[in-house]
Amino acid sequence: MSQAVRIDSETGRKLFATRAAKATDRIAGKGYSIVEDAALKTLPPPPPGAVFDAEEQARYRKFKEARSGAADYIRLEGEFARYLEDVYSDAPVPRDALDDDCEILVIGAGFGALLLWYRLMKAGFTDVRFCEKGGDVGGTWYWNRYPGIACDVESYSYLPLLEEMGHIPSMKFASGFEILEYCQLMAERFGFYDRCLFHTTVEETVWDDKARRWIVKTDRGDAMRACFVVLANGILTTPRLARIEGMETFRGEAFHTSRWNYNIELQGKRVGIIGTGATAVQVVPEIAKVVKSLHVFQRTPSSIDVRDQRATTEEEYATWPHEKDWAVKRRERLALISAGRTALQGNDDFLSGKIVEYKRAKKHERELSPEEMIRAQLNTNFRIMEQIRGRVDAVVKDAKTAAALKPYYPYGCKRPTFHDEYLSAFNLDHVHLVDTAPTGVKLINQRGVVHGGVEYPLDVLIYATGFEWMGTGSFNMIRGLGGRTLKEKWEAEGTKTFLGMHSAGFPNLLIMNGPQGGGGQFNFTRVAEMHAHYIVWALETVRARGAATIDVTQEAEEEYTQHCAEMDLLSAPLRDCLSYYNGDGKAKPGSLAYYGGGKRWHDRREAAQTSMTPYRLA
Repeated sequence: MSQAVRIDSETGRKLFATRAAKATDRIAGKGYSIVEDAALKTLPPPPPGAVFDAEEQARYRKFKEARSGAADYIRLEGEFARYLEDVYSDAPVPRDALDDDCEILVIGAGFGALLLWYRLMKAGFTDVRFCEKGGDVGGTWYWNRYPGIACDVESYSYLPLLEEMGHIPSMKFASGFEILEYCQLMAERFGFYDRCLFHTTVEETVWDDKARRWIVKTDRGDAMRACFVVLANGILTTPRLARIEGMETFRGEAFHTSRWNYNIELQGKRVGIIGTGATAVQVVPEIAKVVKSLHVFQRTPSSIDVRDQRATTEEEYATWPHEKDWAVKRRERLALISAGRTALQGNDDFLSGKIVEYKRAKKHERELSPEEMIRAQLNTNFRIMEQIRGRVDAVVKDAKTAAALKPYYPYGCKRPTFHDEYLSAFNLDHVHLVDTAPTGVKLINQRGVVHGGVEYPLDVLIYATGFEWMGTGSFNMIRGLGGRTLKEKWEAEGTKTFLGMHSAGFPNLLIMNGPQGGGGQFNFTRVAEMHAHYIVWALETVRARGAATIDVTQEAEEEYTQHCAEMDLLSAPLRDCLSYYNGDGKAKPGSLAYYGGGKRWHDRREAAQTSMTPYRLA
């Protein structure tokens, strides 16, 4: 037995010490700064009479159609596999391969896994182990450590188990570096590190129906047997690169934002960044402070809303802990604010319980139909987007740059972004927006990016081209009954789950934050909490009934999948653009996220748990 694997003298189970050391002390940073200039953190009022009429709808449609088919991404393999290398940790801790049994094996070590471990531990399930491809906990906060990274949902509602940890974040929108440290503190406090195999990628998970076990094989030579497998590997985990001719010929330094190379000095360098989504919006203002020149290559502008960062006050530090379950209550209050940008801004007095209502509810003479409610929301979203476009004109001095930075799609159709220094960065003499609409960058040579016949020489090229979102790629190593993979099932039949938690023919497989998984809203920590509670219920049910397996019926799966499609189609006008939310316009209705809302999902969950008719216990 190696030092990395030892035996617990009390339980006889294996404990692990595989957490990797930090690769370099250069990996450090902060998130959003506090901006004092009121002009940079103010939205102008919407124009009088702003309505999403036929003319504006046509403008949005033209904006979308011009970009249709432009998205094209490559697999990170072969010469591009280097963009997946772990640059944050030292080499993997040596250990022997494992050939043994456990009750529950969880894939992932992010928020979902940490939350699940806490709930399992409290429920008495302790024969649990985790496999994580990174060198430490944190999930998305482990991989994403770029300059300026911060939470987009207020951290008081986003960070899990704040009461249990006795912790209050230092900022309303905490830095990603602070969040990673919080994940590490949770892992230490709750004994998670003893149960996690780091730098361990699951390569194959096969159901053995005779033994009623999952056989889990990894890149470390492991062949473990588990009664239950939980997928908690997140929804934004696999980086993607745009397919650009000549990208492999570039002789400068290049990396993806999710593998930020802190050994590459940006001071005084000519830097280019491809992409202007949520990541780039945080990166650009920070690196603009040190680089010699910065070219931002944009295909589609993001909606840049007000952030208005602030530090946690002394009063909040002193008073919040006195309210029982203060963070849970705050998270539930935030979930009640579900209209447009209000949900992402939040009202501090309402969220802290000082007032009962965050705004006076608008009353209608009669109950609106779902279609009428969608139209009303589109008008509201249009007015918000008019304010966001007005903010661009108010901040950005160059008229041509300002025009290119204006987005034309429904608010929330693409991931909303927030910053108070991004737009003003384009007023700096050394920061240049290169508008590559509608097709994006198509050529890179040895010296840099070429667009519109112009060469932009670069020393460093940064890809901020995002991630696969709820794609089936991560499910191609899960083989259920008959040897068919989950990916093969979904490619042949379309994405099919029950509650997003089960897929028929894959006994004892439970999925957190996966396709069709509901229970929350924009705050995925709330979803993870709901899913963790559900998984504990499922395991307790199997144990209480003396069963060995839990699966779902095809009938229940078919009905739920149809429900997901109907909810997707009903709300589709709110997402009438090209984004990862709809697979760049290619995803089948209902195949990705759940759009029925938290209440509908919980109603279905409660009905299923009461009747038990969707489940097959054996």
